[in-house]
Amino acid sequence: MPVSSGRATLATVAASAGVSVATVSKVLNGRSDVAPETRSRVQSLLAQHDYVVSASRRAEGAGQDTVEVQFDKELNAYSTEIIQGAAEAGAELGVGVVVSIRRQADRPAAWARDLAGAGRRALIAVTSELTAGHLTALSRARLPLVMIDPLNLLRARVTSIGSTNFAGGLAATQHLLSLGHRRIAYIGGHATAACHQARMHGYRAAMEAEGAPVPPEYVQTGHFQYEDGVVGGATLLGLPEPPTAVFAGNDATALGVVEAARSRGLRVPRDLSVVGFDDTQIAPTASPPLTTVRQPLREMAGVALRTALRLAAGEKIESHHVELATTLVVRGSTAPPVGPAPSR
Repeated sequence: MPVSSGRATLATVAASAGVSVATVSKVLNGRSDVAPETRSRVQSLLAQHDYVVSASRRAEGAGQDTVEVQFDKELNAYSTEIIQGAAEAGAELGVGVVVSIRRQADRPAAWARDLAGAGRRALIAVTSELTAGHLTALSRARLPLVMIDPLNLLRARVTSIGSTNFAGGLAATQHLLSLGHRRIAYIGGHATAACHQARMHGYRAAMEAEGAPVPPEYVQTGHFQYEDGVVGGATLLGLPEPPTAVFAGNDATALGVVEAARSRGLRVPRDLSVVGFDDTQIAPTASPPLTTVRQPLREMAGVALRTALRLAAGEKIESHHVELATTLVVRGSTAPPVGPAPSR
């Protein structure tokens, strides 16, 4: 079998052996769940291809590869779904997953050196706001980066994983419009976050297509937190012409809106319909169960992990941004507005 003259990667060896990259990784890690014949074939091809083990791997000896999944803030229901998805993918691929929270005071160079020194193969940054200094430091440390729902995209070629946020915002708003609502507000997240912008534009597109007005005070930004829904919901419900429905940028914000309505003696969905986004574990257990847009968070984490490993193996990837499909999940927090709908 011909051997490539270029630098061998796990993908090169896997293709020659007719197995997956995960199987080659298991052989390198000394995992026992590989058939003897397959192990022998892979080991032979590793030698034929003169596969060079990475510096981080040499430092770890025969230890398991690790990928760090890092958050900027405290963990929540959204984070739990990401961690679960990454852990499941890591178990399947024979890769360890380390979860951490980035300290904002860390200097980029020291931060990247610590990650490399710990033997990380790659970094997955979740809903993070990284600077150009962070990206440069990671590049110098030769640590591949994959971002999930980044709050800012400094470079077009930063690899990121997301969902069809525009389509999700469109579907959420169309659902409320189909019920007869016309006064629909939106409470989103960080003004610069790509996911917030896409969800908001989906909301606006649906409203415009229906000819429903969007007063400036009906669109609010926040931090994708419960408190945003409590405060923003109270503000909206205190308007001279309050909305009859609210589309919230995530489930936590949506539950805050529900609480704001309750504190004013309003009932959801009789007096106010509420739609969230994410479909985390809190959505079906809310009272009432929350209508929301399902973002496939676990699947997104799995794609991010596999992409990070491909980058670490020196492979080329087909796209620097991947979006997974969203789905509207209708539950008990939405209903037609009480009384006749406002004229169009």
